Amino acid sequence: MRYAEVRGRHEDLAVFAAAAPAFRPRLPRRVALDPDKVERGLVELVLSLIELLRQLVERQALRRVEGGSLSAAQVERVGTTLMRLEQKMDELKRHFEIDSLNIDLGPLGNLLDE
Repeated sequence: MRYAEVRGRHEDLAVFAAAAPAFRPRLPRRVALDPDKVERGLVELVLSLIELLRQLVERQALRRVEGGSLSAAQVERVGTTLMRLEQKMDELKRHFEIDSLNIDLGPLGNLLDE
């Protein structure tokens, strides 16, 4: 693909182009970069992704427990691990003074289901 070449069906691009003006009011005109907030923003992003993965693993573990594919020892180990991970996440959120890890993805909605 060459630089600035757009791939896709014309119909798909037309639908996107028609919806694009609706996104403009929600998007900032400029990116606000503050060197003092870079570390906090990076920590918030990393913790948000870890929280998303933790929730996915927790849901999968619950499905496996309900399906009966885990032994009692495995259920205990998974429960303990998830509990410790949640405690560590809470500790890191307090340390970096982060209230919520639910990142607003603009037109896509929020990252986490809370």
